[in-house]
Amino acid sequence: MAKGGFKNSKVITAIRNYKQKHPDVYEFILFNIMSNVATVTNFIVLWLGTGLFFKGLSAINFHWFIFNYPKGQGGLGGFLSFLLAYVCAQIVNFIVQRKIVFGATIQIGKVLPWYIGTVVFAGLISVWLPPYIIGQISPYVGGFAATIANVINIVLQVVINYPMMKFKIMKKVQ
Repeated sequence: MAKGGFKNSKVITAIRNYKQKHPDVYEFILFNIMSNVATVTNFIVLWLGTGLFFKGLSAINFHWFIFNYPKGQGGLGGFLSFLLAYVCAQIVNFIVQRKIVFGATIQIGKVLPWYIGTVVFAGLISVWLPPYIIGQISPYVGGFAATIANVINIVLQVVINYPMMKFKIMKKVQ
């Protein structure tokens, strides 16, 4: 690498200039890029849950409250897998977004209830929705339906989480 190294590269300079000219767009892009850390966590835990941890529970119909996971759409194992994947991803997401994207300085104790409330709301949707999506698309995509349902969940989480994090949870102390 040329003298000055990576810090002085044209790409880094272009990114810094873009960030300076478009801070909100840059933040949203960074939010989505860094959400991939949580996304990877989500998929790994989902696949481990359905394929290993809760595999034996997939033949048990599960219905409680608004959640309906018949055995053909994952059963109890599917419910537990989606739930565990969501919780793990949200823990990772809070840490990554707080430090890297928002540089939040507000005390965690002051915003944690808001974050928990936001992810519980998004989580109810994310755990309720998969069996319905799976039921609709399984005839067309087979076993890949759970993965597609997870992608839809992730998009919904961005729509819910980003505005809450930006304007309420990760506010910088002025």
